[in-house]
Formats: sequence, structure tokens, C-alpha cells
Amino acid sequence: MTRVAAIDCGTNSIRLLVADADPATGRLTDLDRRMAIVRLGQGVDRTGRLAPEALERTFAACREYAGVIAGLGAERVRFAATSASRDADNRADFVRGVVDILGVEPEVITGGQEAEFSFTGATRELSGRFEAPYLVVDIGGGSTEFVLGGAHVDAARSLDIGCVRLTERHHFSDPPTAAQLDAARADIAAALDEAARSVPLDGAATLVGLAGSVTTLAAIALDLPAYDPAAVHHSRVPLARVRELTRRLTTASQEERAAIPVMHPGRVDVIAAGALILLAVMERTGAREVVASEHDILDGIALSCV
Repeated sequence: MTRVAAIDCGTNSIRLLVADADPATGRLTDLDRRMAIVRLGQGVDRTGRLAPEALERTFAACREYAGVIAGLGAERVRFAATSASRDADNRADFVRGVVDILGVEPEVITGGQEAEFSFTGATRELSGRFEAPYLVVDIGGGSTEFVLGGAHVDAARSLDIGCVRLTERHHFSDPPTAAQLDAARADIAAALDEAARSVPLDGAATLVGLAGSVTTLAAIALDLPAYDPAAVHHSRVPLARVRELTRRLTTASQEERAAIPVMHPGRVDVIAAGALILLAVMERTGAREVVASEHDILDGIALSCV
């Protein structure tokens, strides 16, 4: 066993997994898994730069994670940064701050690497339980990855549609107007047209959804009184239920969305855009349901350490 620490720093959240990894079986035994909403990508789509306050929120989370990693004695640490830091002109400031705190340089990974990690993390437990091939869709804050495969990745594409990026790009009001929603839907449709040039979107037997937008929608669909990762993991949400929840979330006020028991405060303002993306993917692919996975890019990063 090798004790590893994986950090996934995205546009909306930064997450940590410390686990014991078995290189022979690819099995991970979680020791600590946690998340902070830091909104690193605040304004990046508009300014092209990481905001000073967003950097400080991220560095504060890194200080917390450094203590956890040291306390658990991780032998190997890998820090992967995704969409927001790929797009930022001042990403050197981000890199320098992370190195100072954690002693490890963040890898600003490509969309292709992000897709590979997401697929590996999400599919390692699916064999024998869900039919292959799988279409893994990772709806992040700044980008969405589409990955098709079975035992390995056959095709992948990363595109700049994510729940934070769409919310900011289309200036969602509270609640979004019909015109704002239509503009976001058009943006998503164009992105799906682009994805389909690389990834056969109708070529999967199972649609697997990753990240906070999907898992939050699954938790709402299950009518959970509080967020429960074990209940959400590998739950199935039918298309009709996703359509119903998307209508509810896109017409609700922020106050109404915040009152949903499973809603993380950091997702209140962006969950409507996340739901629009998932619904559009399901309608385009013809999927009758989505399988929500709690295992995702973070697990893929951890497995890459051994």
C-alpha cells in the first residue's frame, strides 16, 4: 500500500483525497475526503485573470489541506489544477502560492488529462454492475469533459461550458430570465455539437455523471434530508426527473434553492446552469437515466500516484 494525497482544484471547488492505494488492484481506501468551495474561477471568463480574493480563498484551503496531509503522513502528493487556472494570465501567482504552502507544484492539466483522470476515477467500480461502454460527463465550474470508453478511453473532449462559466457569461439574474436561459441553452447546444465531432455522444450504454451539479441533483431526486455521499453514489436519476428538477431550479430564487436541504451554499447560484447542462446532455444522447458517481477526477489523480 502507498499512502497518497490528491488535490483537485477546479473553477468552483478545491478537493482533497488522502487514501491508501494498492498498486496491484488499483483499489483506494479513503482516509480523508473533503471539499471547499473557493470559486477560484471568479470572473476568469470575463477578465482572463484570477482575482486576488479568489486566490486567497484557495490558499486558505491549501493551508488546511497541508495540515491534513502532514497529519496522515502521505508519501506522495499530486495537485491537479483545471479549467480556471488553464485560462488565467496570472496563473504563475497561483503556482507560486501553492508551492509555498504545500511544497508541491500544481500541474495545470490539459482538458485531455482531465478527461482521462475523470474516466479512470469514475469507471473503476462499474464493471459487472453497469453496461459498457460508458459516456462519462464531468460537469465542472469552468469546463465539461465528455469521455467515451469501456476498459479504456476511446474518445474524449473537454469544452468550456461549466456551471460557473455559464452563470457568469449569461449574467443569470435571480431567478434567470427566459432570455438568459435560452442564451445558455444555445451555448450548451453549440458545445455539444463540437463535442460530437470527437466523441460519439450516442455510442454509450450507460451515462455516468460526475461533479457537484450532478451529485446535488441526484441528492435532490432522492429527497434526502441531508447530503449523503453513500446514498448518492451510483444512484440512477431518470430523464423525466432531471427535466422536472431543471424546471424547478431554473425558476426558483436563490433563497428557494438555498432552502433545499442538500444544497451546498457554494452551489446555490450555479446549480441552475449545471442542471441545464445535464439535461441537454441527456436529451442529446438519448439517455433514459444518468448514474451519479461520487468517484471522479479526484480518484483518478490519486490512482496516478502509484
